[in-house]
Amino acid sequence: MTMPSRSSDDRILVGAERQTEGFTKARDARRTELIEDYVELVADLMDEHGEARQVDIARRLGVAQPTVAKMLKRLGEEGLVVQRPYRGVFLTEEGQRLAETSRRRHQVVESFLLSLGVSEEVARNDAEGIEHHVSAETLAAFERFVEARAAKRDI
Repeated sequence: MTMPSRSSDDRILVGAERQTEGFTKARDARRTELIEDYVELVADLMDEHGEARQVDIARRLGVAQPTVAKMLKRLGEEGLVVQRPYRGVFLTEEGQRLAETSRRRHQVVESFLLSLGVSEEVARNDAEGIEHHVSAETLAAFERFVEARAAKRDI
């Protein structure tokens, strides 16, 4: 195993293989980010209205309805949503699981940021991006940190 080397300004340089791994992970996260955002939004709308309508999805995301229609077709092909004629969009069991996982990650990241003293609005907005890129290991560390901090407050 090759150890990272130091550059002339004392930064640690990462080996090419490790750097490639990081870039690949980031690209994969960006691919799934949009899917997770849509599924999470459909779940939110279902909770509020019993179904998610295409017009509501477009309004909340700030995109055109044809953009939503294209994505919903993709989500349907991936088995995450079903569209019913003259009704709205509904999550499949798999879609519901993905929405719950995404919500949970968001909650953990947001709680972590809040525990660091980040304002509620900034924590909510930053968590929206971070949640898609955080590893399970890092997410678990965030959760342990939040729980330990809460336990200290309870003492």
